[in-house]
Amino acid sequence: MNDGFTPCLCITGPTACGKTDLALALALAEEFPLEVVSMDSAMVYRGMDIGTAKPSPDILAGVPHHLVDILEPTESYSAGRFAADAREAVERIRSRGRLPVLVGGTLLYLRALRDGLASLPRANPAIRRRLDREAELFGWEGLYRRLEKVDPAVADRISPKDRQRIQRALEVYELTGEPISALQSRERLEPGMPVRAVALVPSDRDRLAERIERRFDAMVEAGFVDEVRALRERGDLDPAMTSMRTIGYRQVWSHLDGDCDWPEARGKAIAATRQLAKRQLTWLRSDKATRQLPADAPGARESIARLLNEYGGN
Repeated sequence: MNDGFTPCLCITGPTACGKTDLALALALAEEFPLEVVSMDSAMVYRGMDIGTAKPSPDILAGVPHHLVDILEPTESYSAGRFAADAREAVERIRSRGRLPVLVGGTLLYLRALRDGLASLPRANPAIRRRLDREAELFGWEGLYRRLEKVDPAVADRISPKDRQRIQRALEVYELTGEPISALQSRERLEPGMPVRAVALVPSDRDRLAERIERRFDAMVEAGFVDEVRALRERGDLDPAMTSMRTIGYRQVWSHLDGDCDWPEARGKAIAATRQLAKRQLTWLRSDKATRQLPADAPGARESIARLLNEYGGN
């Protein structure tokens, strides 16, 4: 970690825990000269607004946001690119005398920014296409079993259904002849940036599950299905793309393709979101560098405000 920089505050936590609302409440109250650096792997995409719980245009106009709407959904985004973009955004914000705050729940991005990145080979389209073809024949579970043999350490960290990471780990192994876990444990390509992360953690898992369900239904009421339909009808997207594999989008797309009825699609989307929250909470429990605060505690906002004061607030 490069201690030459003032630590940047990060507000994180599981999906639907209220982290964005808390940050925006502080910014809109003008208690601090805040600018938000989004740490969300889906908000980077233009046209994916409702299903990513992206702040409204009015909010985005009133509170400066960075790393939102920077890509077309045909493009891919990585933890490495996020780390570089976030570092640049933080430095620009500070140069104007304002206060950057990272907000989001993509914990892989937090690790990349805070802990640094290993030097890994670039993506190889030919290998990826071949792995996709093999997955059509053997299923991603079959490729996961192959990964268990060549890199059991990384296989233990990911789901047998995580197509993107299975593909990347096998790709790196083919390109280098070494497991990605071994490469990641070596000297870092670039040191991390000092980040003080605070996670809002719900004390009641059942209430979080209910909130996830209510939020999905509110998204649907706001036009989420029409949003996915518009993306599907563009003609340049398909459900295998990283953007369209985002939870919610892939289930609604499957419904629009006629693969399942609406109750099934809704149930799958809500279940997948709850599983995401569970994985995030598991990650946070093992992350000793991240301070945890009860998401529903009366003093959560005051605790964040004190930290903002410490890192450059008024």
